[in-house]
Amino acid sequence: MSRRIDIELTSNRNDGSWSWRAAGAKAPKGIVDAKLLASSAKTGDVLKVEADFDLDGITVLSVVNVKEKGHRGTLLEVLVSEKDFVPVTQKLAEKGKSDRKPRGDSKGPRRDGPNASPRPPRTPRTPDAEKTDDRRPRRPSYVAPPELPKRPAAKRLKPKRTHRTAVLAALPEEQRGVAERALDGGIKAVRDAVKIQNDQLRKDGKPEVPAEGLISMAQELLPKLRVADWLDKAEAAKADIEHLDLRDLRSVVVASDDPMVVRDESTRVLASELKLALKSKQESSQTQWLADIAAAIDVSRIVRALKISSEPPKAGQPFPAELGAKLAQAATSALSSEKAPDRWIAVLESVAFSPVRAQVKPTSIPENPGEALLATVKRVASMVPHIASLFGVVVAPGSSAPRPLRPTRPVRQKPKPATKPASKPAVETATAPIETETPTS
Repeated sequence: MSRRIDIELTSNRNDGSWSWRAAGAKAPKGIVDAKLLASSAKTGDVLKVEADFDLDGITVLSVVNVKEKGHRGTLLEVLVSEKDFVPVTQKLAEKGKSDRKPRGDSKGPRRDGPNASPRPPRTPRTPDAEKTDDRRPRRPSYVAPPELPKRPAAKRLKPKRTHRTAVLAALPEEQRGVAERALDGGIKAVRDAVKIQNDQLRKDGKPEVPAEGLISMAQELLPKLRVADWLDKAEAAKADIEHLDLRDLRSVVVASDDPMVVRDESTRVLASELKLALKSKQESSQTQWLADIAAAIDVSRIVRALKISSEPPKAGQPFPAELGAKLAQAATSALSSEKAPDRWIAVLESVAFSPVRAQVKPTSIPENPGEALLATVKRVASMVPHIASLFGVVVAPGSSAPRPLRPTRPVRQKPKPATKPASKPAVETATAPIETETPTS
């Protein structure tokens, strides 16, 4: 089968043939008959040839004549006009007031220029004219209240297990299971685990584990484990003492009064440092708490102020009387008959759990409260009975106090898996046996 290739003439063999090679390469190469070439052929010429490829090699059949690129089609002749050339010029006229079009109907008389019609006198608007105005009413302007100072989010306590791991590593292998149960749930957890294990051994017809020995072992190991667990928490609290959540710091300080922790000498210095830090942190948190309430009242964010007041940094502290009177007056003004039921619900939910709920005394209620507002009044009636009486709600004696509503979070739909995984039990009921040996006396 033949095809076209580009070849380069390399030399004249003086026997009526030329040697060639592929243009720009060393191979392939071969012999071409001089009769197929032009008389002006010379070494280095690049030709396009028709060649046949077979098992014996490449045989050049003919030289393809390549046409030179030229003009296609017929050329158009440009005829010169005998007329004189006159260039086009443009002159912009100056704009005047008389050239402007009126904004009204384009078909009506012009209101400017020499033939302008006189403008009718403008009549002042009256209250009646405002009512009949067919123009689109303006939207009421809304000014966002200024932002309150944002406190940095408190860090939660994340203790490491350095001391706990060291104590467990120092114990024999047969005692670690008992020690972990005792540290997680106390002596009761060890007793329950031994009981479950003995019940299973009894069913299998095997000898039971002596419970008294395991419980006495747990009682001996528990003090060291409690001290190690407290040291891990205390060191983590000391590392983040400035940004630590006040509740976590208070729980570590309260745990330092555990008799097992107090008897250990390694905990006394650290416990005293954390107690002083807790006292200082409570005072600063109390000052910031009162400042946030006052700032919220100043910018008329009453619901925000009431919610902050219901979360004191330290329980049992009396609320300042002056700030309480200011907060109660602002909350009373927010509960008026002119306010919408939604506003009543938000303020009433916050008032019910604030320290000034007894001082908030609205004088009027909405004419049409609605079912949602009445449901809220019934829910918090035991906290604000004087407000509930305005809606005709009577508080039953012995009614329990409700809990504050938690903010609802949007439910995110999880993507369905491609294949349904195998079902697993929701709760693992089996309990791992405590592998231990009875301590020898």
